Amino acid sequence: MSADCIVVNGIDAVTGQYLVPPIEIAELASRLRAAPVDGALAARLSASLQNEADPHLGLPFTVRPEVVAEAGWGILFHKDEAQDVRDALKPLVDHRCARIKNDAIVKQLQDFRPGDDVPGFLARHGVGQGSVVPTKVPYYLLIVGAPGRIPFEFGHQLDVEYCVGRLHFDTAAEYSAYVKSVISYETAATVPNAREAVFWSPRHALDAATQLSADQLVKPLVDGAPAAGTEPPEAPVASVAGFRSRKFWGGEAKKQALRDVFTPGPGAQPAFLFTASHGVGFKKDDPRQRDLQGALLCQDWAPFKPIEAAHYLAAGDIPDDARVHGLVSFNFACYGAGTPMRDQFVHKAGEAPPDIALAPFMARLPQRLLTHPNGGALACIGHVERAWAYSITTARAGAQLLPFRNCIGRILAGQPVGFAVKDFNDRYASLTVTLAGLLQQAGFGVKVPDAVLASRWIERNDAEGYVVLGDPAVSLRVNDLV
Repeated sequence: MSADCIVVNGIDAVTGQYLVPPIEIAELASRLRAAPVDGALAARLSASLQNEADPHLGLPFTVRPEVVAEAGWGILFHKDEAQDVRDALKPLVDHRCARIKNDAIVKQLQDFRPGDDVPGFLARHGVGQGSVVPTKVPYYLLIVGAPGRIPFEFGHQLDVEYCVGRLHFDTAAEYSAYVKSVISYETAATVPNAREAVFWSPRHALDAATQLSADQLVKPLVDGAPAAGTEPPEAPVASVAGFRSRKFWGGEAKKQALRDVFTPGPGAQPAFLFTASHGVGFKKDDPRQRDLQGALLCQDWAPFKPIEAAHYLAAGDIPDDARVHGLVSFNFACYGAGTPMRDQFVHKAGEAPPDIALAPFMARLPQRLLTHPNGGALACIGHVERAWAYSITTARAGAQLLPFRNCIGRILAGQPVGFAVKDFNDRYASLTVTLAGLLQQAGFGVKVPDAVLASRWIERNDAEGYVVLGDPAVSLRVNDLV
């Protein structure tokens, strides 16, 4: 965001230009002031935030939230989900029952209905917001099905109090492939990965977005940061967990370098991958959108020139002999996890947001990783909609890397992936409450600066978009990694 306008993230995969022209801050603030305040949502999330001050996060005080066998696990289906999909997930349900050894906290919730919101859904199962009762609704929840049936927004809001993961594939066979990979990873005598984390981050000339993510996100995560003022130095995030790390940064972050991470070689493949880049975007009427949206734009691209297939890594670039089994990946990129049907960032008050897809969908690249025929990844963390610099830094407070450090640190420490992303969900809830308060003040005639209102709105929408694709209960077998 400059002094006068906001550059909306997202690179048009055809032209190489930004998907949406920059928006004047004054214009955006005017739209927001005219928008209705969702006071009910803000109140619910405010109540949920109160639980974050408690070490048990709304669970009974005898339950440790990072221990799936205590917090419980459940799977959530739309009431009309196909039987072959339910059958494909049945081995995972049985596997979780066997590992948790308490049938009372393993649940199949098969009654999501069109129009359900989080309070209504929880109430139907005898739970109020602010209380997590694993015997009714377990803390770890896997949502199964298309986001056109169970909306992204439902998962985002449920994720504030629960540890949520999502799965959607086109066929029951793909669900079955993912389930087999998870069970195989968790029960095998050995693990297929090395105790290594890989970080990959293009840095394009003239492009402030990738310069920021490379310089202020990936570099300090991998290399650590020196002491600054009263703040102590920060160690490299991988080394804190006893992991080795590799960094492909700037000119090294080519497409082939990323493909090589998955290529069979003499040693084991890394257990964790973090990427920060642009995700490519297509118009809703482009037949390539479904397969290529969110593909990772590599250093091979010349900034703001037309984009070719050689410039990005897509699902089709992951060969059948690749080795991704047991991997956890975190792809910080626009549309890296999925695309909603409507644009959440560019619309005027009183008008419906414009459609950016014919229907909401999960990104194809993580789907390929999760269902790989040579053994799938455990989970992929990514972003629905656009990913913004506000996840990395804010205008008033500077760099904000703690959610990233905590997430990666928890994953490398062997904690469940669904629990690892809690800081992002807490930030979404907090910013929703803050934004509602600012809009209410503006409605009362209090002068709220345009830049403050615009910043809080973008920060809030950005924080909302993080999602886990995969079973939220999966974790790295860190004690077995070498």
